[in-house]
Amino acid sequence: MTEPNPKADLLRYLQDGRDALLWKLDGLSEYDVRRPLTPTGTNLLGLVKHVAGVELGYLGDTFGRPFFDGKVPSWWYTEGADHNADMWATADESREDIVGLYRRAWEHSDATIAQLDLDSVGHVPWWPEERRKVTLHHIMVRVLTDTQRHAGHADIVRELIDESAGHLPTSDSLPPGDQFSWEEYRRRLEQVAREAGDI
Repeated sequence: MTEPNPKADLLRYLQDGRDALLWKLDGLSEYDVRRPLTPTGTNLLGLVKHVAGVELGYLGDTFGRPFFDGKVPSWWYTEGADHNADMWATADESREDIVGLYRRAWEHSDATIAQLDLDSVGHVPWWPEERRKVTLHHIMVRVLTDTQRHAGHADIVRELIDESAGHLPTSDSLPPGDQFSWEEYRRRLEQVAREAGDI
């Protein structure tokens, strides 16, 4: 029988989300990784930048392990930062810069996770005082769900760009079908929606 290892399980699913999110950038132009494809500006490189900040804050600062030694970047969560500055990359921030930051955030987070027990206590400085005290377990669940949520956003954004879909290159998690079968499936769903909506 396999012994339960909750920390390893959480880390495995977190890494799965990390990998899925980065894979969505593969093969795209600089324009496509940056262009906003929803009314609220959701874009692929911005999602990566955001989750890097999430990891560095929650799995760094919360447990007394700040990533930035001294000066923080202008997009970091400070009073002077531009609105949603962590959700998009400036023209001066390369894809390599953002992806590199995210990978370094993984290393920093993974070191925190390795050093602490799941019941280790941290403090989230930007939360209300009565909620600041948290455990590593709580924060790992929060970061994992946030990462997976944004990986789902990236799935949709990437499909809007070039119609590619799937979870990972080794396991796309989609039923078999070619372009024709997907078009037929979509037509069928449109027809059902019209019938249900009396259109």
